[in-house]
Amino acid sequence: MASSRFPGKPMAKILNMPMIGHCYSRSKLSSSLDEVYVATCDNEIYDYIESIGGKAVMTADTHERASDRAAEALLNIEAECGEKYDIVVMIQGDEPMLTPEMLDSAIESLLNDPKVLVSNLMAELKTKEEHEDPNEVKVVIDKFNNALYFSREPIPSRKKGVDNPRMLKQVCLIPFKRDFLIEYTNMEPTPLEITESVDMMRILENGLKVRMVPTSSNTYAVDTEKDLSHVEELMKNDPLLKEYIK
Repeated sequence: MASSRFPGKPMAKILNMPMIGHCYSRSKLSSSLDEVYVATCDNEIYDYIESIGGKAVMTADTHERASDRAAEALLNIEAECGEKYDIVVMIQGDEPMLTPEMLDSAIESLLNDPKVLVSNLMAELKTKEEHEDPNEVKVVIDKFNNALYFSREPIPSRKKGVDNPRMLKQVCLIPFKRDFLIEYTNMEPTPLEITESVDMMRILENGLKVRMVPTSSNTYAVDTEKDLSHVEELMKNDPLLKEYIK
């Protein structure tokens, strides 16, 4: 709720439903997930999720990274239910256009390859303006779809004679192997993670891999009020709405 770019963002309404409600409800439609919780430090969000019959867990209000909040929530949930999960999917609360298929494909990479510790979805950036938008986290990948670097700057460069480089953005649906999420949060923050303000750089700077999974879904995160209006217009005819808005 204390977002510096858009205060109160999670409860901002899209088609008369708070954005966090869309994220929660659409995540629940994934057949790959056993359970969905909203991790929050805000009573307003907690109470809203409880009011729609969802599950929420309170966390500290000192976290600077979503991954640290997810790890605290995981340990609280496991202590309450008395069992450990295998995979934890960190779903950002500003991705109201997510689909169950996106979640399923992101998780599949961890299920199919035991060497994959964490994956991210990635999508094509469609315009030069999106490529230059610091709210969009850009990623460049190797031949095996592993991330080489994440940045809020426009990477790869368009200044060296290549007019149409492949421009990719991170989509913040991020599955972790359970034990690796805990290991990750015990690592010290790294210089490039801080410089770029991107969690995944901590993993790369420690010499580990982040598997990137392509998605063709037309999805936009909400970072500003302008984004909110754009997403609301795009979602008006979304067929998935009828699955959770009665």
